[in-house]
Amino acid sequence: MNRSLLAALPLIITGLCEAKQKVDELYAQHCQICHGEKLEGGLGKSLIDGVWRGDGSAASLTEIIRNGQPELGMPPFGEVLSKEEIRGLVIYIQEKEKYALENPPRPEPGTKDVYHVAGERFRLETVASGLSTPWSVAFLPGGRFLVTEKPGQLRIIEADGEVGPPIEGIPEVRDKGQGGLLEVALHPDVAENRWVYLSFADPKGDAQMTKIVRGRIRDNRWVDEETIFEAPEEFYTNRGHHFGNRIAFDKDNYLFFSIGDRGQQDQAQDTTRPNGKIHRIHDDGRIPKDNPFVDDGYPTIWSYGNRNAQGLDFHPETGQLWESEHGPRGGDELNVIKRGVNYGWPVITYGMNYNGTPITSETERPGMAQPVTYWTPSIAVCGIDFYEGDAFPSWKNKLLVTSLRQQELHLITLNGEEVVRDEIILEDRGRLRDVGSGPDGAVYLVLNSPDELARLVPVE
Repeated sequence: MNRSLLAALPLIITGLCEAKQKVDELYAQHCQICHGEKLEGGLGKSLIDGVWRGDGSAASLTEIIRNGQPELGMPPFGEVLSKEEIRGLVIYIQEKEKYALENPPRPEPGTKDVYHVAGERFRLETVASGLSTPWSVAFLPGGRFLVTEKPGQLRIIEADGEVGPPIEGIPEVRDKGQGGLLEVALHPDVAENRWVYLSFADPKGDAQMTKIVRGRIRDNRWVDEETIFEAPEEFYTNRGHHFGNRIAFDKDNYLFFSIGDRGQQDQAQDTTRPNGKIHRIHDDGRIPKDNPFVDDGYPTIWSYGNRNAQGLDFHPETGQLWESEHGPRGGDELNVIKRGVNYGWPVITYGMNYNGTPITSETERPGMAQPVTYWTPSIAVCGIDFYEGDAFPSWKNKLLVTSLRQQELHLITLNGEEVVRDEIILEDRGRLRDVGSGPDGAVYLVLNSPDELARLVPVE
């Protein structure tokens, strides 16, 4: 990013940095004396005012830090900082600028809880409260809802919001870290076959791994259970994070699902292992013969190099599979998932470690796909859904994206595989875990803190 700030007066070089030095320490050591403790400017111009000399790209800022601008008093840091450290500084500056310039939507003046953004007027209303860390919602025929609770309960919520007792007989779940009872999804022909799919952290001894089963609900009991996906025990780990897991069916009833890298990031590049991948199977668990690694890798893999996919949905018109990928610190991604493609994690990424140390200096490499877009700083992207209802006509076929950390609901306008516009249509109402386009046209949200099922409804 070719900022006039970085192009301003001399930066003082104070010595070599450790390979894993934290980015805030790097900034304080090399940049703060000119650009201020909070990047607000001093001898050099502010780094957070949104004013740039050049095109504002990360590549441009990287070039300035590496090679300097001697004519403007900016010395080069290419022999002082590693590529990874320079990349960390770029992310750090982008984070701080974003927070400084962020201007989320607010309720319309003079009204209470009524929003007028993205061409629609709506309010947020609670459907059901008093839940225990709800994770996913599915829409049953007849206006009822199925909601998973992370500690291991599956509940039916009536159309009037009455929360039913836990369904008896569901599989044992390991509620540890990010694991627990995760996704609930319905078979496309659920009205006829009544199949309900669950994904969860399956315990084996002290270890756990993402598992998928299907079953039916009869008299508030889980019956007819069948295992749809279960990894060999050798792939189980006692790590408590990055399970994935989302489920999406295509028009041919193939079932696609995600498994995160399980905290073992390098394994996302190993096509003989299931973690860090998007998978494809038949609706009954059989492995399709045309999967890309069916003969020389883990047979259910569809794509790889995926850190921790938290959202999957098919575009209602193009049939393309879209994925939201929870990045590290910075670098949350939106991807179009294609057969056999490597999405790069952790070889390339637009993020860094949560503690501020670098992961890699590379954001692109031949043979690895680029995200359609990415968010720096991280919004902690989660569930996604294409809006297919009629209650909000201007949102038709646009992508709804939730976030946990930023507590935002985004509306993404697409042109093919290009993001035309990214609008925040709701914020500061809780951590948004999942979103669904309901049969009634409302937009349903699974919230944590508060733990509830809510919906957006139009206001005339």
